[in-house]
Amino acid sequence: MAPHTSAATRRVDPDPVTREVVDLIGTVVARYHEEYELAAADHSLTGAQARVLALLAREPTPMRHVARQLKCEPSNVTGIVDRLESRGLAVRRPDPADRRVKLAAATDEGIDMARRLRAALDFAREPLAGLTPVERTMLRDLLQRMLGEEPTEES
Repeated sequence: MAPHTSAATRRVDPDPVTREVVDLIGTVVARYHEEYELAAADHSLTGAQARVLALLAREPTPMRHVARQLKCEPSNVTGIVDRLESRGLAVRRPDPADRRVKLAAATDEGIDMARRLRAALDFAREPLAGLTPVERTMLRDLLQRMLGEEPTEES
């Protein structure tokens, strides 16, 4: 009698190009994290603090949403926001739509710090500059598609 296997448990070995693409994505992610950690350290932040600050600089965000985006426990985010608050980079405030919810937000100083951190991340800037605008747009659109996001309108 043959062993029982379902479609969900059967794994098909990816084709060589898919394996290569996965490896290349892994290399890009590793380089990004390495540079992010270095840039954060240059500003006396941990990588996690820098990532939270970048999220908060976009818009005030409920702490639970920050935890979900970073795929960590809300208690971890609480500690990170505590440290950002102690440096004057973030604040907590009640959500005007639901006062039971706490929003974390970057201060003006935090927004400026997030901007400087982003400017320090240049590992991809030079390689991306070697692509044509059409190629960069295509790369962006393909990455959005891989992530299941809606395509960006401006092209």
